[in-house]
Amino acid sequence: MRIGLAMAQYGAFASVGSVKRIAREAESLGYQSVWVGDRAMVPVAPKDLYPSFDGLIPEEHRRFLDPLAVLAGVALVTERVRLGTSTLNAPWYPPLLLARSLATIDQLSDGRLDAGFGLGWSTEEYAAVGVPWLERAGRLEETLDVLEEVWTRDPASHESSRWPIPPSYIQARPVQLPRPPIYLGGLTPTALERIGRRADGWLGVGMPLPHLLGLWSIARRSAERVGRDPDGLRLVLRVNATVTQAPASANMVPYRGTVDQITDYLRSAATAGVHEAFIDLQLGCTNDDQLLGLAQRLIRAL
Repeated sequence: MRIGLAMAQYGAFASVGSVKRIAREAESLGYQSVWVGDRAMVPVAPKDLYPSFDGLIPEEHRRFLDPLAVLAGVALVTERVRLGTSTLNAPWYPPLLLARSLATIDQLSDGRLDAGFGLGWSTEEYAAVGVPWLERAGRLEETLDVLEEVWTRDPASHESSRWPIPPSYIQARPVQLPRPPIYLGGLTPTALERIGRRADGWLGVGMPLPHLLGLWSIARRSAERVGRDPDGLRLVLRVNATVTQAPASANMVPYRGTVDQITDYLRSAATAGVHEAFIDLQLGCTNDDQLLGLAQRLIRAL
């Protein structure tokens, strides 16, 4: 199982210094990937519940750096780690420009991009960026169509009332051929079915492993139905972990727990067939030294 680390991006870590230091030191410590997320804003009085135990958006998310800009910077200060988005809210972005931005990051990193997309959860963010909430699934599907076209054909074209592209030369191509790996998030049967049809893998989240594997089986069956090899799909797990000194109750792992509890969960995930897991330590830390100290303890324990 590949091990990654969530990139410095929000809260106390939303700074150029943190981005550069944590990217370099994550690579030096032996992490194999770094990942960024996507947040546009935090409403003062949110209408939608955040997908967590208490439904509250973390205060740290009030300061959130742009994911693509962060990855472009990380590409230039690292040499080995994979660079992932988990997840980029694809419906917010015009897909032609998204294709150009992601191809540029793949070029800057010499072919290290893993492109992960999701739908988000906040209706207020969708309204603020001028994208209809009810169109999000259709926009994601069409975005995947445009990315495939732009990245693999020259000239490229796309017939659509939403994003018409006449036959055009668009030669901002990724290094990886035919394209970077594409992962999709989501926890509903519809989302898992889409993963089986269209993606290279699933961006899951830390949860009890029996439930995780039950959802994963939906994606695998979907792949089989359309003639794809389910064993070709990859399962990537995001673990938002607050490391504690005292053991947490079993039902809180991997969200909270000691280094031993979290690494035990990750070992069990590897045994269960998870291909990659990455750990986000930003909510439980207040400075670079603390985060990197925990990152070192975790990877040494693993």
